[in-house]
Amino acid sequence: MSQVHSQPRTRLVMGNWKMHGSLAENAALLAGLAAGQGRGGATELAVTVPFPYLAQVREALADTPLSWGAQDVSVHERGAYTGEVSAAMLADFGCTWVLCGHSERRALHGESSALVAAKAAAALAAGLTPVVCVGETLSDRDAGDAECVIGDQLEPVLALGAEALSRLVIAYEPVWAIGTGRTASPEQAQAIHALIRAALGKSGAANTRVLYGGSVKAANAAALFAQPDIDGALVGGASLVAEEFLNIAAAVA
Repeated sequence: MSQVHSQPRTRLVMGNWKMHGSLAENAALLAGLAAGQGRGGATELAVTVPFPYLAQVREALADTPLSWGAQDVSVHERGAYTGEVSAAMLADFGCTWVLCGHSERRALHGESSALVAAKAAAALAAGLTPVVCVGETLSDRDAGDAECVIGDQLEPVLALGAEALSRLVIAYEPVWAIGTGRTASPEQAQAIHALIRAALGKSGAANTRVLYGGSVKAANAAALFAQPDIDGALVGGASLVAEEFLNIAAAVA
């Protein structure tokens, strides 16, 4: 299989607002991000926001290097799919990114890995960059099944081929380290990132960026970014505080 070559991997720190925000809260947060936009140096900064706020984010970030995206996308181009949002609609709002298969979508909405890969393909077809999320649960890890679970989640995404893989991002979320009182160490995170990197390499896309998404904060970001296969972070709660989010972006590996 031919190798897809790319430039050295640029760090990416992406905020996932989840179902948080209001027009007033967002305005304050976005103003803070815009004011501190240079703090992260060469780090690429982005936010993924609830659908109703895409227009607000586009306006607030239009003259900044920060990019934005959505938290989900439909596999369908158009049609009678009430409540769904297509990739073309997201592109209409100037989105760069879209999350696919976040752990909450998999757990709460029953999204299969095949569906997640189909969403990624739909996003790519519309010119968006999908951020495909993978990760094992507490029971998976305790049973020693983490590598198998990650492999199974990656399989249909890897099947998209090297060219597609070179245009997406993978985010590893250790579901077991979110809200359980257990924390993934930088070394544990690196071990899974190395596994993902190896799988990408076998598919001809070793330079695809892989983000870490498990309770990232300014206090632990530098240690995570020091790991060779961690290319940045998908940040949840800390992305709702401009100062904390900017400090994560500025963390020195």
